[in-house]
Order: sequence, then structure tokens, then C-alpha cells
Amino acid sequence: MAAPLSDGERRKQISVRGIAGLGDVAEVRKSFNRHLHFTLVKDRNVATPRDYYFALAHTVRDHLVGRWIRTQQHYYERDPKRIYYLSLEFYMGRTLQNTMVNLGLQNACDEAIYQLGLDLEELEEIEEDAGLGNGGLGRLAACFLDSMATLGLAAYGYGIRYEFGIFNQKIVDGWQVEEADDWLRYGNPWEKARPEYMLPVHFYGRVDHTPEGVKWIDTQVVLAMPYDTPVPGYKNNTVNTMRLWSAKAPNDFNLQEFNVGDYIEAVLDRNLAENISRVLYPNDNFFEGKELRLKQEYFVVAATLQDIIRRFKSSKFGCRDPVRTCFETFPDKVAIQLNDTHPALSIPELMRILVDVEKVDWDKAWEITKRTCAYTNHTVLPEALERWPVSMFEKLLPRHLEIIYALNQMHLDRVAALYPGDTDRLRRMSVIEEGDCKRINMAHLCVIGSHAVNGVARIHSDIVKNSVFKDFCELEPEKFQNKTNGITPRRWLLLCNPGLADVIAEKIGEGFITDLSQLKKLLDFINNEAFIRDVAKVKQENKLKFAAYLEEQYKVKINPSSMFDVQVKRIHEYKRQLLNCLHAITLYNRIRSDPSKSFVPRTIMIGGKAAPGYHMAKMIIKLITSIGEVINNDPYVGDRLKVIFLENYRVSLAEKVIPAADLSQQISTAGTEASGTGNMKFMVNGALTIGTMDGANVEMAEEAGEENLFIFGMRVEDVEALDRQGYNAQEYYERLPELRQAIDQISSGFFSPRDPGCFRDVVNMLMYHDRFKVFADYEAYIKCQGQVDQLFMDPREWTKKVIRNIACSGKFSSDRTIMEYAREIWGVEPPATKIPPPNLPRD
Repeated sequence: MAAPLSDGERRKQISVRGIAGLGDVAEVRKSFNRHLHFTLVKDRNVATPRDYYFALAHTVRDHLVGRWIRTQQHYYERDPKRIYYLSLEFYMGRTLQNTMVNLGLQNACDEAIYQLGLDLEELEEIEEDAGLGNGGLGRLAACFLDSMATLGLAAYGYGIRYEFGIFNQKIVDGWQVEEADDWLRYGNPWEKARPEYMLPVHFYGRVDHTPEGVKWIDTQVVLAMPYDTPVPGYKNNTVNTMRLWSAKAPNDFNLQEFNVGDYIEAVLDRNLAENISRVLYPNDNFFEGKELRLKQEYFVVAATLQDIIRRFKSSKFGCRDPVRTCFETFPDKVAIQLNDTHPALSIPELMRILVDVEKVDWDKAWEITKRTCAYTNHTVLPEALERWPVSMFEKLLPRHLEIIYALNQMHLDRVAALYPGDTDRLRRMSVIEEGDCKRINMAHLCVIGSHAVNGVARIHSDIVKNSVFKDFCELEPEKFQNKTNGITPRRWLLLCNPGLADVIAEKIGEGFITDLSQLKKLLDFINNEAFIRDVAKVKQENKLKFAAYLEEQYKVKINPSSMFDVQVKRIHEYKRQLLNCLHAITLYNRIRSDPSKSFVPRTIMIGGKAAPGYHMAKMIIKLITSIGEVINNDPYVGDRLKVIFLENYRVSLAEKVIPAADLSQQISTAGTEASGTGNMKFMVNGALTIGTMDGANVEMAEEAGEENLFIFGMRVEDVEALDRQGYNAQEYYERLPELRQAIDQISSGFFSPRDPGCFRDVVNMLMYHDRFKVFADYEAYIKCQGQVDQLFMDPREWTKKVIRNIACSGKFSSDRTIMEYAREIWGVEPPATKIPPPNLPRD
């Protein structure tokens, strides 16, 4: 193995990070020193590492500004159709390194910081993650923003600037403890407040039907203050905007009507209004019908739609009439994509503005609304579907309730005309669910109010069409589409795995960075010994680096030559971390029963957050940590098996662990994981997948060949058949001795000696009400893990499979996904011409 490069040699290497020109380096140093002095008001004697991070962030941000302004100017002049991506979550992670990569500044900054006697990686570690998301849905939105900018689309991300993002997870005595994520504590150098675009949002009040039209009056007003964050495309001079709204109380808040002299109390009450943007709800795939959450959903929608309409009206090529009330062309200039049902209120809100404010005819307004909006469904789990009580709407959004009732009536009249006498169909398809508590089904509202509805992987879109929205699909089959998710190769390959990116670029050039399908060219090198060696070497370096990180951060020592077996994702019963636990226990029992036998060494790493109110998920974390406690301290086991819980899994930790993984666990019950995107990140970073035929795993197996993944377990049809027949866990428990032993150990307190009954809820769930059929896949899973061990013992064959997986991962770029949305939903074609750089005169 070649000696590792020295820092100097590493810097001189020409790589995908771009060559650092001398002028660039001097310019970066100068700008860095200027910001340290003028922006941070520090000198080198008193500056802290955080000051240095901020100085560098401002230096890099300076390179965005000219391109940002020019991009927005360019859109104003060309007036393209604008894409508005509405999401209650944008899980952005860190911004510094991503900006340097996309601007081609990484080497210049590296060299400049090195010359200043500092370490770039150390400064990057100081940045807080922008944790404004829970998991897949929020991270997808972030990848999409990167791809839309890289493709040069005139796109805007709209969401909420939560003061507190997803909680920080601490593990105390093996239990998850939540800590507030005060990510803005030291300030955010990447955002720009825009108080000049502050907008009012109305709540409560009542509806007045007058001869001049409908008025929503006596409302309470909250102001929405926009904060803009630049979103740079990859080396194309495009910088789009993510606009996040923050809630502000108006200055007369609580002082007009209630003022009986308690001025202090009234000022303190401003917090009530400003709480709207205080905190992200930490639920993944679970609906919690809280009024504050409904306020958040309307807040982002109301502010965003006012902004969209302002921009439409003031556009250069808007309608020619003096007051611009012609909304005829609105759907030709505006596309609104709803990221799940969370922004579903866009549909009645757009109707309200068109009909009540702009005086557009109802039927015309409905046509405009449908042609403008499109809806992405992200889950088929019933507990995740948003069903708001009508009573809550009545109080908070009375006009929207009236509009929803009217839209539903129109919709049901149409269904009744097509299916006379089919009252059960009317009940199934209604937006309003009757019952003890009348509820509004937001998914049904989205389907009737959108011109396109998509799932996020082929198997999921089929389930959406054939089961979740079956009746709607019979009515309007042309509405339903598939858009398989993707990930941005800039963050998830170039940024997090530069070693692998370099080895690839050496063989096939750099085109893959913006056209990931070019990875197919690597198929020519599957038997190239030098390439096999290079890929294996990069993986080993990544493993050593991650092992060092774990030792430094968490004081755990792991064997870097062991198989890194990784499952990182939100903790949820359907994701079946418990199946992984049962494998770990089974492996442990096999080692204990024959300690002299040779075993493939493994480090099993499991990471992820549990929703604070999700008891079973918290118990699963406790079980994982308890199993680790026993296994990791058993002298018979040595370093053949370790179980590590990765604390506080987040975007910045994903960027470290994914490039180091050998095995990626994607083991949800078939038919439950809509797509998954972690699976794609592992694939492109050279891990092999053990998984069920669920979500995008199906398409990964199709691309790479099923024999190049470790596929096991029930398919969707088998799960359905088992449901019909009745799933009986007891039967597996009695038939499979290794499973029985593992369950008996959990239930007897073998893993919790100080509290033997600790895991009775877990065992009880697995034995008597496991919706996700863990035991049904246990046998196939254990057998499949045996095949993983076999292959791992032949490093050359393993690496050849890795190369084939990387070569076949091109489909899973979010650039491909966004291209499909653009052409098939938004009706736009990415522009052929690039925006010129800011130093060139404009045409």
C-alpha cells in the first residue's frame, strides 16, 4: 500500500476540487483578514476558532453575492416560469463546504487557510447544522434545491425559519435525552433578513358575506419576516433563493383591544405570536393534530402565496392591464409543488385570494389553482396522514373551511354523477370524514386540487395508485405519476467522499458530477486490478478516518478491518431496527457457543433519533445500547463483534459515516418505506446493500442486478398474503431456536440485569402486535447475512461488486429526478445557456 500523502503533496494534487490559482489564494487571504477585522472586530491575538470560521464563511459568501444578484436580475429580465417548492422542512446541514465545492473555491480556501496557519477541516467542524428537518422528506427538499440551481431552473424553496431545529440527541444511561437545538445562538452568516418584504398573515376572525363579496374580518395578524439563503448551482453561476419565514408580532399587538393599562403584559404577550416559528415538530411519519402545527402550516402558505402573487404581478412580462387582475396566465408562469400534505392549505388559500381578493370567477379560479399546484405523497402509513378536526379549522381558518366545503361539494357532485347510487364511494372519496370528530383529509384535498400527484419510487407510486388513492386514480388516471427520489452528487459524493470522487474522475473525467449516469463508464474497469485496488484503498482510508473520529468524539475503539455494518435513519418500528438487533444477538450467541471458530469481524453501527413522544422507538434505542453494553464488554467476543449506537445522527454525521460503510441496512417491511434516500447515498459511496424489496431498493436491484445486492425476505405480495392468513409471531418463535433464544434473553433481563423487566413492552409488541412482521423475515435475514460474511472474506470479489454498484447508481441523482419533475409536472425545460459570471459584462 502506498504511503499516505503529506499535506503539501495532497494540496498540490490536481483533483476534482479544482486547481487553486495563486491570485485566488491571495484574494481569499486578504478577504479573510478584512472580515476578521471589520466584520468580527477581532485581531489574531483575541480571535477564537469560531471567529475564524465566521471570517471564512463571510469570505466565501462574498463570492456568492454577485452571482446571486445577477441570477435574480436574469430571471426578472427573461421572466421564465417560476418553480415554488413548498416544504415545512429543509434539512440543509452545513453550508460552508457545499458552497466552496459548488463555486470551485475549495482548493483556494484550503491553501489560503493553510498559509494562515489554520486547518480548514477544523473550521468546517465549527459550523452548526441547519437541522430544519426530521429525515428523508426534509433532506430531499435540500437535495432538490441543489439540483434545481444546478439545472438553472428559476426555483425558490419556501419554508419556516425555525428558531429551534430537530433536537440534539444525548444518550444518558442508554436512553435518549433531547436537548434544544439553538442553532442560531452565534448567528447565521448565510442568511439575509429582508424586512422590506414583511407580510401580514391572518388567523381566527369571522366571515362576512356582503353584496360586494366575501370578507374575512376581525382577524388576528402575525407578520412574516423573510430570511433569504443563497442556493448555488454547481459551477454554473446560478444562485437561487431559499426563503424562510419568521413570525413577528405587529407593534400594536395586544395593545389595541385589550389595553386596560397593562402595557408590560401586552409586550410580553408578543411571544404568543412569535411562537409560530419557534420550533420544528420532531415527528417523522406521524401526525400530531396540534393547533400550533396547523398555524405553522397556514403561516408558511399565506406568506408564500402573497410573495408568489406579488412577483407574478410585478414581472416584466405580466399582464398589460393597469391593475393586472388577469390571472389567465398564472399557471404558465407559476408552478407550486407541495412537499407532502403539510402545505396543502395552498389550495384553499389560492382560491381565497383569487375569488375574494382578486374577484376571479369561482370556476376559473378552480381551474387556475389545479393547473398551478402539484402534490408529492411521501408515505402510505395511516398514522402519518394529516386529518385535521373541522372544529379547529372553524376557529382558526373559518373562510378556508367554507372554501373546502364548497370544493368538496363540487367534487362529490362529479363523483355522484359518474357513479350514481354508490354512496360508499362518496364516503371514501370525500375530503370531509364523518364521525364522532369530523375531520378534513388533507391528502384528498391535495389530490382534487392538483393536476399531478406523484409517489417517490416506482413501487410506492403503484401502491398510491392501486390502494391509497385507488378511487381517485379510477376517476383521473392521468393525474398519477412516479418520480423516483434522488440525491445530489455534489454533497453526497464530491463533498463527503473526495477520495472516491478523485479515483472516479481519474478514470472517466469529471462529467459525472453533473451527469451521474456517466458512472456507467466504470463498468469497463470492473476487472482492472489497479482500479479495484484504488477503490478498496479509498474505503479503507475512510474507515480509518471514521474510526479515529469515533475514538476522539465518543472514546470508543473499533477494529477498522472489521466489516462496518451500518443502519442510520429515524428510529421507527417499520424500519425494523429490531431485526438488526436480533441479528446482533444471534451473532453474539454463535460466538459464545463456539469461541474458537473463526468469524468475520463486524462493527454494527445503528444511529437515528426517536420522536420524543414515541415510546417504542425510545425503547428500541435503549435495547440497542443495552445489547452493546453486554457484547462490547464480553472478553470471549474480543473485537470480532461490536455494537455501537451513533449518537445525534444528523446530516454532518451522515457525511462521515456513509463513506466509511461496507454494508448498508435497508430492511423495512416490504410496502412501508416510500423510497428511502440513504440507500442511494450508501450505494454511490461504495457500500453493498442488504435489504428487502421495498422503496427504491427495488430500482437499485434493477439497475445493478439483483445478484449484486443482498436481497431477502417477503415481497409486497407475501406481506399481503400473510395479512390475509393472519400473522402469528408465536409460530416463528417456536420453530426457530436461535430466534427463541434471542427473545428469551431480551425478556429475561440478560441485556438489562439491573432491570430485568425493562424490555417487556418490546417483547410483548414483537410477540402479539407487531404490524411490521419482524419474525416473518428473521430466518431469511440471518441466512442472507451469512452470504454477506462469505463475500466479505473475498475482498477482491467484494470490491468488484462495490464497483458495479457505484457504476449503476447514476439513476439516483436528484438531477434526474428534477429533470423529470420539470418536464412532466412543471412544464419547463432547463435553459441551454448559462448565466455569465459576475466579472463579465451582461449581454
